[in-house]
Amino acid sequence: MSDRLCLRGMIIRLVTGCSWVTAEALLDCEVSDTTLRRRRDEWVALGVFDKIAAEAIAAWDRIMGLRLADVCIDGSTHKAPCGGPGTGKSPVDRRKLGWKWSLAVDGAGIPVAWAADGANRNDIMLFEPTAAQIAHQGLHHDIDTFHLDRGYHGTRVDTAAAQMAITSIERPAKRKPRNGPSEPAPAPLGLRWTVERSNSWLSNYGQLRRNTDRRTEHRLAQLALTVALIITIKLIDHRNRWQPH
Repeated sequence: MSDRLCLRGMIIRLVTGCSWVTAEALLDCEVSDTTLRRRRDEWVALGVFDKIAAEAIAAWDRIMGLRLADVCIDGSTHKAPCGGPGTGKSPVDRRKLGWKWSLAVDGAGIPVAWAADGANRNDIMLFEPTAAQIAHQGLHHDIDTFHLDRGYHGTRVDTAAAQMAITSIERPAKRKPRNGPSEPAPAPLGLRWTVERSNSWLSNYGQLRRNTDRRTEHRLAQLALTVALIITIKLIDHRNRWQPH
């Protein structure tokens, strides 16, 4: 079976959130669900999805330019009803099984690094692997400031940032307790709206919003493919707007 046909089946499943059997039916049974899964596993082992995402990010940097002076990092929790490694009881979904991704974006909201773990994992624990991926790509030299939410406090975060020679971290101050009950003070969003918007872009993909895979490497492959799709679509929109002919 051709790679193009298999990739089409993977994209159908990623976008709709359907099963492999349904993806086979939507392809008019031109390829079996077993072949789709086997080709997916072959590509994961070869690092194809990571290479696709890296090429998309490089293309955006070449054409539009990454805005890395201000980088925002935040997590997003979603359902994973089939369980497996890298999932956990979600504190925001009545302790049902879920998973969480951590996303780092540039000033325009373009994803540049990501990590994944169980829904019960604190965002602070995902900061280090996300920052490590940024450093692995050599992008940390262009970063001036990390923009984080109020929960990213502690030596673990400060140490990971210091290892990248980044000392400027913007985050809302913790609310000081007062005498008697009081409502939590709202945290100013600042530049963090870019990562919140990017998380919503990813959440539009059905298989990320409700993941039915049972292995962490498969979820990371879906994240990489989603990032590549988002960036490619934005580049096509830019071309159609500014170079319609």
